[in-house]
Amino acid sequence: MPLLSTHDLTAFYGDFQALYGIDLSFDAGETIAIIGANGAGKSTFLKAIAGLIPSRPDSVLLDGHPIGAKRAAEIVKLGIALVPEGRRLFPSLTVEENLLIGGHGRKLPGPWTLDRVYGLFPILKERRASAAPILSGGQQQMAAIGRALMSNPRILLCDEISLGLAPIVIADIYAALPQIKAEGTSVVLVEQDIVQAMKAADRVYCFQEGRVSLEGRPGELSRDQIHRAYFG
Repeated sequence: MPLLSTHDLTAFYGDFQALYGIDLSFDAGETIAIIGANGAGKSTFLKAIAGLIPSRPDSVLLDGHPIGAKRAAEIVKLGIALVPEGRRLFPSLTVEENLLIGGHGRKLPGPWTLDRVYGLFPILKERRASAAPILSGGQQQMAAIGRALMSNPRILLCDEISLGLAPIVIADIYAALPQIKAEGTSVVLVEQDIVQAMKAADRVYCFQEGRVSLEGRPGELSRDQIHRAYFG
């Protein structure tokens, strides 16, 4: 049985339909990348899993149990944490306060503590007393990932974690993913950087206009297949 699976998952913004029958699954400790052009439905898919967009109960299953209709706070307690696009740190709080807030939603023992997060991203320890807005974009992204890890999630949903960052910073952030995965955490990456996605993922899904257009292991997918699935 997969850790998480979606079945004919749909999503709407008012009358606008953003997802059309998404079937996707992954196992514990697996890293999945979701690629596709802007507007393909990638971020919407993460929001649906995270409880930010309502869906049918049986369209999202965790350990075989329906969670599609649960609210975001309930989803966090079940062990699913979202690193949102744009980081969305609390601007009036310090780095350390932002991190500590991440542990309030799911108070269960696990590998991720404040010290472990600082070990993963040492620059955050140096800047722990700084207000979040004065951090660089890369440091803010590290803080957003650290905040999500503080809930000791079984599944980490990462929405565009490389967006707008310098290549050297992206490399530092992606270098942390193997340590996260080593703790048994499944990672779902929404990523427009296809090269990074293919390097990091065990399997890749390509979305096009709210539908899955391609799925497979990175080593089994050709550049031409990806291009056709990406652009149609």
